[in-house]
Amino acid sequence: MKIKFKKIISLLSLFTFLTVQGAYLPLKVKAEGEGINVEASSAILIEPTSGKIIYEKNPHEKLAPASVTKVMTMLIAMEAIDSGKIKLTDKITVSEEAKNKGKNGNSSMLLDTGEIRTVEEILKGIAIASGNDAATAMAEYIAGSEEAFVKMMNDRAQELGMKNTTFKNPSGLSAPGHETTAHDIALMSMELIKHPKVLKYTGTYMETISEGRKSPIGLVNHNKLVRFFKGCDGLKTGFTNEAKYCISATAVRDGVRMLAVIMGAPTYKVRNRDASMLMNYGFSKFESIKVLTKDDNVEKVQLGKNEQNYFIAKASEDFNHIVERGNKDKITKKCVVNLEKKHYNKGEVVGVCEIYSNEKLIGKVKIYCDRDIKKAGFLDNLKFNFKNLFNNAI
Repeated sequence: MKIKFKKIISLLSLFTFLTVQGAYLPLKVKAEGEGINVEASSAILIEPTSGKIIYEKNPHEKLAPASVTKVMTMLIAMEAIDSGKIKLTDKITVSEEAKNKGKNGNSSMLLDTGEIRTVEEILKGIAIASGNDAATAMAEYIAGSEEAFVKMMNDRAQELGMKNTTFKNPSGLSAPGHETTAHDIALMSMELIKHPKVLKYTGTYMETISEGRKSPIGLVNHNKLVRFFKGCDGLKTGFTNEAKYCISATAVRDGVRMLAVIMGAPTYKVRNRDASMLMNYGFSKFESIKVLTKDDNVEKVQLGKNEQNYFIAKASEDFNHIVERGNKDKITKKCVVNLEKKHYNKGEVVGVCEIYSNEKLIGKVKIYCDRDIKKAGFLDNLKFNFKNLFNNAI
């Protein structure tokens, strides 16, 4: 008994030593935020402003994406809207083909053949209810046919550098060769959030569409993080028997946005837990710092040799920069002002302030003139020189 007791004491002492020294790997890893236990087959966490990858697990493994496919469908729709190709108020007539894509237990907006809905309503059906019928209707409206739209999807994927992606349809229904990766989903998701209007839809938990219908359409977001995870406003969930549970999730807190992609989770609870865990970790590692505030004085711009002939260039908007906590980025500013004008008006935009972090350009803010002022001409400078010469001679 004494020998066994000594062995137990020895083992406990060793465990304590390793723990204190940080050599007990599970505790050390957890303390440093490394070795996050993502159960899903593939995952990636990105700070989308810089594109910095914070965490990844099998990011280039090709897997079925299920309805996360609709991130690309929404991207093409938003690009068409923001470019003026289509309008939110445009009318879409639902085809028989589109209606059928919502049958047999598939995700559906419950559209009927011949039903007329606006682009905005169809977009809501994609973003909130993940309607396969809505995705097909949008595809047909934009490209003329589902096949033509799929070509647009694949072409756009190549433009974005999604090298391991092939789309076969706009909805995410299982099809041979319809595959992508967590890394590629992150690329198209980062592109989609450059169209912030879409977050109005992807961040909505419940919506009702009743106009022109006897029975209102009730839309409920499949992304429960929108309701239960602070700051979550998108983007898209997915599930098929082949793909398992997937999500491209994004949230913003205190000016910092995070993007997490989960693929191949065994249950929706694991999917949501993994995505939440990753985004919380990202928020713990990054912060937003204010570089410029609207109406800040940015630079004194001299317009002649006379020291009184100047204006103050002021910032036209706020500018924040996302940095890793503890890092001291060297922020510098450079004003590029249009000096060709003869007269400057108060409030007039006169150039831009370029903002650099560690000598890398990270953004531009328009600058405006704080007063009405005339630029000194040749005679003004001549008079100033003569006066200076006379004063110096005395």
